[in-house]
Amino acid sequence: MTASRPVTVITGASAGIGAELARVFARHGHALVLLARRTERLETLAAEIAASGAPPPLVVTCDLLAPGAVEQLAQTLQQEGVEPQYLVNNAGFGLVGQAARLSRDEQLAMIDLNVRVLTELSLRFAETVARHRGGILNVASMAAFVPGPGMAVYYASKAYVLSFSEALSAELKPLGVRVTALCPGPVPTEFAARAGVTRKTQPGPVSMPADVVAEAGYRGLMAGRRRVIPGARLKLLRCVIALVPTSVLLAAVSFRQRRRLARQGQK
Repeated sequence: MTASRPVTVITGASAGIGAELARVFARHGHALVLLARRTERLETLAAEIAASGAPPPLVVTCDLLAPGAVEQLAQTLQQEGVEPQYLVNNAGFGLVGQAARLSRDEQLAMIDLNVRVLTELSLRFAETVARHRGGILNVASMAAFVPGPGMAVYYASKAYVLSFSEALSAELKPLGVRVTALCPGPVPTEFAARAGVTRKTQPGPVSMPADVVAEAGYRGLMAGRRRVIPGARLKLLRCVIALVPTSVLLAAVSFRQRRRLARQGQK
């Protein structure tokens, strides 16, 4: 029986942080499986990576919210003779607005993708990752550290990602597996538009380009760090957050989201 070839599987690879993570892993010699719903974008990225001299990535068009999607992915990988050595759970989205007013179906779909699918992928491929002594990189957010009125479900989902990743890191460490939660702040990507932010804003003091975030995530994963907060300013912000009472954090986040919605003409 021929041994399966180890690969890095990256979800949500068609744009933003996911696409930059694909470029970083490719530069470091990893064979890639690029996963997202937008085939054309994946193929364009795969062609760019192959043109750089890296191994041509395998493109898998998949809606991870579809029933049985993770098992379908597992079957596809098996048919291609590959298995995950590294798993990058980047797929996810957020929604801006009051939880009681936003679509319940959309918010439940957010939980499904940000939490359930990430968990299912991590557990489904933990064995192959351990066999190759690889790792799992879960894209969380600075939102994981604070309650998030105005984006309540999204913030809560990222708190789960951080907690799950750190616990899984402790469980899998004896098997030689690294598990890292990447916690970026604002990143200029398509995330804001998907979240319902229609008006562009200037990058803030803790905003960071997607390629810088991706590089930090890769380095942290390879170093076996449980948590990566990219940039000195974000690290300082995290220290401040830890000292501030929850009531103050709630008020600050509420104020920020109200201003954002007001600029868009929403209530």
